[in-house]
Amino acid sequence: MRKLFTPLSTAVAAALLTVSGACYADGTAENTQLKLRLMETTDVHMNLLNYNYFTGKVSEKLGLSKAATLIKAARAEVTNSLLVDNGDLLQGSPMGDYMARTGLKDGQVHPAYKAMNPLGYVVGNIGNHEFNYGLEFLGKSLAGSAFPYISANVFIDDGDDDESNDIPVYKPFLITEQTLKATDGTEHNLKVGFIGFVPPQIMNWDKANLTGKVISKDMVKMAKQYVPQMKANGADIVVAIPHSGLEVGDATAMQENATYHLSKVKGIDAIMFGHAHSLFPGGKAYNGFEKQGVDNVKGSINGIPAVMPGFWANHIGLIDLDLAYKGGKWTVADFKTELRSVKEVASDEAVAASVAVEHEATNEWVSKPFAKIAAPVNSFFALAQDDPSIQIVSDAQIWYGKQIIKGTEFDGLSVLSAAAPFRAGRQGSADFTNVPAGDIAYRNVADMYIYPNTLQILKLTGAQVREWLEMSAGQFNQIDAASTEAQSLINADFPSYNFDVIDGVTYQIDLTEAAKYNKDGSVANAEANRIVDLMFDGKAIDDEQSFLVVSNNYRASGGGNFPSVNGENVAIKAPNENRQVVADYITEKAKANADGFDPSADGNWSFKAINDTVVVNLRSSPLPEAAEFAKGLMQLKATGTTDADGFAIYQLDLSK
Repeated sequence: MRKLFTPLSTAVAAALLTVSGACYADGTAENTQLKLRLMETTDVHMNLLNYNYFTGKVSEKLGLSKAATLIKAARAEVTNSLLVDNGDLLQGSPMGDYMARTGLKDGQVHPAYKAMNPLGYVVGNIGNHEFNYGLEFLGKSLAGSAFPYISANVFIDDGDDDESNDIPVYKPFLITEQTLKATDGTEHNLKVGFIGFVPPQIMNWDKANLTGKVISKDMVKMAKQYVPQMKANGADIVVAIPHSGLEVGDATAMQENATYHLSKVKGIDAIMFGHAHSLFPGGKAYNGFEKQGVDNVKGSINGIPAVMPGFWANHIGLIDLDLAYKGGKWTVADFKTELRSVKEVASDEAVAASVAVEHEATNEWVSKPFAKIAAPVNSFFALAQDDPSIQIVSDAQIWYGKQIIKGTEFDGLSVLSAAAPFRAGRQGSADFTNVPAGDIAYRNVADMYIYPNTLQILKLTGAQVREWLEMSAGQFNQIDAASTEAQSLINADFPSYNFDVIDGVTYQIDLTEAAKYNKDGSVANAEANRIVDLMFDGKAIDDEQSFLVVSNNYRASGGGNFPSVNGENVAIKAPNENRQVVADYITEKAKANADGFDPSADGNWSFKAINDTVVVNLRSSPLPEAAEFAKGLMQLKATGTTDADGFAIYQLDLSK
């Protein structure tokens, strides 16, 4: 029930406070205790069910239908709870693509909200991938949400440089009044504020969808603007929901991963973050920053409770706040954070039933064969040698690129292709592309190219191509040629989707050299040169020669922070998705051979030989298909062992 009270004069209120146990003007007694559980999902990426459309099999490690079971259980454990979602919801699985391709009719509810609305979310934040399908589709999708959406750093592009008149596209924040029960059984009305943020890089990553329509601003700057407004509007506590990862270091303008600096904004009481597809607390990447104020055990950043519950609904995040009413306001007296995995719980039947129609339609769509391939396409060893899953993408991009430059000012320039392995174990030992020879369906193409990127072509010099490859070679650890101890090939801090292979040239990578660039694109070792014997057309590449490099909108506009790849040298923005280009290429090539075409890698890159005593290990898929495929590879052999994360361990022969 709501408390009714008559406003008191300041003097009377002050007098009351001198009495032990007296109430404030709102009727709340000094030192009243109240517990509030905050629950979060993030980076669901349309994994609404515990189902992998790429394999056509149930998965016990993911899915909102399983997270729903945890949500309901966590809610039943406590008296007061609020549930939020932190974005990157609508894109990332074939169901997301299917819905975007078929479109939404007026009044039609997107399946994401068929699943989520009954779960009682109080607010949602917009992630960067929400913009992948355009603003119109996003608007129609959000119209089906039973809960409001917020984003404090996306504004309408009004065409002027006057920030004072900028209008937010979405509500910057939400203040919701909740009737909550204290530990003594009394009820109290608390105003809980939520403020959301998205990486400002959306203007690069989705330039084609957003330019001229919206602008983005710095997250920390907007927090400093809006959090005081939230307090002035009566927010008792403020919860930040940044779709932003955690990087410790100096603040920079328009920072992508700004959670650390948001924790320093006065007035923020809790942070529920995402975007980085990691776990906090507990993620290994966040160890060793205690002196910087990051408690990776209790779960706090500069004393502010914080959680990040993974990706694909594989966890939910909980923050339990112990609130105390002191000095006329609610304060956080203590807290506890927790991550709960979906592995051991059953799927919620109601969630599964709510999207059954769309699930069946998606399965049918991704399963229809449209061509044949004569050899398997997998990414088991994409980080150790030239690889069929990258080769088929690169061949398709070069094929398409040569077509669309005909008759243009770029006709006659040499065409190269940059492509990366999207599924190379980043999300666990099952996260590998694995397409057998034979019939190929859209399910398989989406397995090879998981993002709905659009194709773009950059004009670069030979020197810039070399630096692109130097940045890409940060994927690998530096190998000590004198050591006989086992050394790991892969730099785990470097995301595999930034390991670009450039086809159309040949080159080797010298693993004994230090990396030239850090993962953020800054120079680590200016004199280092891992890329050796870079050749074009059988000759050393001409640093002054102009090339066209076919890539995607993410990379071309600065994603990954590659040197000289920042959106300024884009020659052509194609209308086609990279994934559709791959499908069209496969269809075209399959016409020439009823048995399909051979997508095997051409071996245009390799590691420079070291010696026969160095031991270098690679983690890969534990599947028998991986071990069988490795038998045909000169430099790789299975050890027969697996690690604690379920990866099979392979050794590289770097003697030749």
